[in-house]
Amino acid sequence: MKKLVLFIQGAGQGAHDEDAKMAASLGKELGPDYDVRCPRMPNEASPDTAVWKRRVAAEVVTMGDGAILVGHSAGAIPLVMALAEGALKHRIAGTFLIAAPFCGEGGWDLEGFDLPADLSARLPRGVPMFLYQGSDDEIVPFAHLDLYAKALPQAVVRALDGRNHQLNDDLSDVAADIRRLG
Repeated sequence: MKKLVLFIQGAGQGAHDEDAKMAASLGKELGPDYDVRCPRMPNEASPDTAVWKRRVAAEVVTMGDGAILVGHSAGAIPLVMALAEGALKHRIAGTFLIAAPFCGEGGWDLEGFDLPADLSARLPRGVPMFLYQGSDDEIVPFAHLDLYAKALPQAVVRALDGRNHQLNDDLSDVAADIRRLG
């Protein structure tokens, strides 16, 4: 049986089409034992976190226990918020946040995207968490990786030298970590 991966795109006009390249890279790197799903999120140009959280929860329901969650950029926030709020009723195998803007103290102030100050305490215990950020990210400041690392001390942090916001459409590092989940 294939392992299921849910890839949540970032926000902005055309984000799904751009992020589909990342999802394809992930699928190629993971190989035939994985099924990478990259649904088009509603109103990508101006996302509503409540709507995106409900969509993430609905996708996880169709995947069942053991889903692997990957969120890119602004798509990482509703994904991690759904986890923190207990909206995902199935067991998650791992969570992977790529170039995620930190929306909390010291980070960005985006209406509706505020992360709780006690984020780490709200997340389900025992779910591996990984953070990735390219040193050449032209959209999300590299310093946001440190903010996430402080907010999520249990996370594995991967600073990727020379990678841009899209990780140069090369998700081999993410795939290697996913395969290590077993």
